[in-house]
Amino acid sequence: MVNGRASSTAFGLRQTVFNRLLHRAGSLRIFAGKFLESNRVQLPVWIPVGYACGIALWFRLQGFWTVIAAISACLALALAAMAAAQRGEGSSLLRRCLVVAPLLVALGIATIAAHAAFGPAGTLERPRYGTVNARIVEREELPARDIVRFVMELPEDDLLPRRVRVNLDMADDVPALRADALIQARVRLMPPAQSALPGAYSFAQRAWFDGIGASGTMLDAPRVLRESRSQNAFADLRARLSAHIRAQLDGSAGAIAATLATGDRGAIPDDDAEAMRRSGLAHLLSISGLHVSAVIAAAWLLTMKVLALSPGLAMRFRLPFAAAAMAALAGLGYTLLAGAEVPTIRACVAALLVLLALVLGRDPISLRLVATGAMIVLVIWPEALAGPSFQLSFAAVTAIIALHDHPRMRAWASPEERGWLRRAGRFLFSLFLTGLLIEFTLMPIALYHFHKAGLYGALANLIAIPLTTLVIMPLEAVALVLDIAGLGAPFWWLAGVALDWLLALARFTASAPGSVTYMPDMGRTIFALFVFGGLWLFLWRSRARYWGLLPILIATAGVAALKSPDLLVTSDGRHVAIRAGNDNLVLLREGQPDGYARQMLLETAGFSGEPQLIDAWRGARCNPEFCSVLISAPDRTYRILLSRNREYVPQRALHAACRRSDIVISDRWLPGACRPKWLRIDRAFLARHGGLAIYLDQRRVDTVADEDAGKPWFPPARE
Repeated sequence: MVNGRASSTAFGLRQTVFNRLLHRAGSLRIFAGKFLESNRVQLPVWIPVGYACGIALWFRLQGFWTVIAAISACLALALAAMAAAQRGEGSSLLRRCLVVAPLLVALGIATIAAHAAFGPAGTLERPRYGTVNARIVEREELPARDIVRFVMELPEDDLLPRRVRVNLDMADDVPALRADALIQARVRLMPPAQSALPGAYSFAQRAWFDGIGASGTMLDAPRVLRESRSQNAFADLRARLSAHIRAQLDGSAGAIAATLATGDRGAIPDDDAEAMRRSGLAHLLSISGLHVSAVIAAAWLLTMKVLALSPGLAMRFRLPFAAAAMAALAGLGYTLLAGAEVPTIRACVAALLVLLALVLGRDPISLRLVATGAMIVLVIWPEALAGPSFQLSFAAVTAIIALHDHPRMRAWASPEERGWLRRAGRFLFSLFLTGLLIEFTLMPIALYHFHKAGLYGALANLIAIPLTTLVIMPLEAVALVLDIAGLGAPFWWLAGVALDWLLALARFTASAPGSVTYMPDMGRTIFALFVFGGLWLFLWRSRARYWGLLPILIATAGVAALKSPDLLVTSDGRHVAIRAGNDNLVLLREGQPDGYARQMLLETAGFSGEPQLIDAWRGARCNPEFCSVLISAPDRTYRILLSRNREYVPQRALHAACRRSDIVISDRWLPGACRPKWLRIDRAFLARHGGLAIYLDQRRVDTVADEDAGKPWFPPARE
């Protein structure tokens, strides 16, 4: 009887808890329905967000069946929401959102999965040397690196991929090496490079979606078997125009002038390119929204002014239609001239949507327009979502529109009768405020992808953007037109002076103390909090938008608490970085001062100083074959053994050294008898897992395989 009463009491308690949960769920459903109803006008801008969530989720899934399971789960959620809608539970708008949201996620997953399924026709599995016959598909000159880069198609072969990317020394270049030419060349081909470290750039991912199965170099001058039979007017014009501009202006000024006109960045010296990046002005070197908008706006205004000179035309035709048509042609021509790369096409699509809105009498600057442009890009190039170019450009545009769409900003910037000095002051302050917002908006993206971000970009852009759009680009355009009659020299001189000012600004800003913030890899969770908070803050219009500051603050606290890895090991095992305190980073191999491996280790470690070579570090004991180092962690001291070459080592001495060590790192294969206390990292281990980031205090090992395993560009043998 006692047991019966106890059971009855327990059942009653469970029933009470269940009823309370149902009541709270009902209250939450009512609150969500009211919130969506009050923000109904903003719901369309969340459509590309849901679609993008599906694309982002695909990058986290591993293997075909996990993709199928994720799509099935989304469809099941949509069906459950439809069933609930038929029962009339919740508001009608909430029910529709609960149906549409999982369908958008499923559509995003399916789209990127379909794009990934059509990768390159074969991917090289191991390095190969030999002579190949190939047809040149693309040609890109990189004078700053003294090379020419080609994308080539090879004949069908079971051992070689169909499309490869190779570099050729500029000294071996000849005019006949153009698109569609057939050549014979001795090449060294390598598999597309995976991420060397967790969170680092993966060329293999980009190569997969570009259809490239290998990369490498030509070992000597190729032999032309057949000259090009096709004419690419835009490519030829682009090359001639770049050469003409560099002939008018020497050095970096000419290289940047050519970049602004054609998007050809190959001639910009590495030092100046790095100064532009450190100063927050690198976006000026990428043909994107700023440049395309300037060209289209200039074409619009020029057409309107010229046609308005004729009263007859102004009376018979709607001039905005004609101006929009000419501006669209100018934008399309500039996009093709600049190489029609994804960022340029994305900017052109957005600008064309603005022109369409103007012609139709709609608001040309709105978040719905940005959402439409983002959706178009993601449908055509879903893989662009993972790249910094898409994220930076759409984040900047969204932030600008959200700021200037705010009621207080609109009231403050509304046109009123004021003196020219006050109007100029308001304009400059508005420009500074916009630049500051963009700087803070783009900083998490820059830190996530590049592990560094500029601090003075807002101030530098306050000068650089008007200087580029209102002075340099118009002077360059006038100079090019007058060059037809041989009269462009004065304007080239003026453009050169303005470009020298721009470079001086970049160098001064880049050299300022604390101009760049370095951070170790923040991870996807912290980055997702930044993205979610930013979207919530910018896309809603009600006061609830400010709840987006909460995840941003949480993510900021997460960034502040980030700890650099104690050890970084590249995927080939040759390069190792050891964090020896907050102010010292020790490298196993010196490498080139501006080499890719060295720079990548510094960025991933979040270290901005000058690293130390292990031979000069007092914490290491080295001989020609190995180095032994001690690293202190909160719980204990770890002994690390690092190999320096692949020379023969007596087995007994190697086994004894392994037993004394906690971690052994080598770019060679180690015998099974080498048994350290914790980790044995050799070529076999790295082949399975890729590059590593090791945190000793947590005994945690992050690997490239954690991020890319199961993806088509990551070799199955490494899983």
